[in-house]
Amino acid sequence: MNRRPARRRIAVAATAVLAAGALAVGAGAAGADSRGKGEKHAKPVTKAQVLGLFDRWNTALQTGDPKKVADLYAKDAVLLPTVSNQVRTDRAAIVDYFELFLKNKPVGTKVESVVNVLDRDTVIDTGVYEFSLTDHETGEKSTVKARYTYAYEKQPNGTWLIVNHHSSKMPQG
Repeated sequence: MNRRPARRRIAVAATAVLAAGALAVGAGAAGADSRGKGEKHAKPVTKAQVLGLFDRWNTALQTGDPKKVADLYAKDAVLLPTVSNQVRTDRAAIVDYFELFLKNKPVGTKVESVVNVLDRDTVIDTGVYEFSLTDHETGEKSTVKARYTYAYEKQPNGTWLIVNHHSSKMPQG
């Protein structure tokens, strides 16, 4: 039985809950192993490994190539970006967002991070990050502080991809 759709629903639901500020994740998902043979004895993902996924994403930003950044998102990923009002639900829309965002040479730095391991194949990283930006027209530098949530899913080939990414500017005050 393939549980990938169930894990995806769990990840998306948990992402929505975390983005709203609640940290309630169904305990039934913890420890579930949906891959079958060969993964039964796989070591669970560590917090350090999950935090490294952001570093991989941030490094992709530094390439300036929106397709390299989009490669880190699952085919059916959802992106709710920081500096756009448009929900991105496919690769073309995600590439489109990063074509615009990367013009400002973003460099991300995590300020605070909370990692929730839902099971061996599904994790959530949520917290606060900052982006140093350089306006591509004026050269003016600025910093944007934002809340974020990444939901990652381990693919059959062992690669972790982003299935849901929400980012919003911190409220003023």
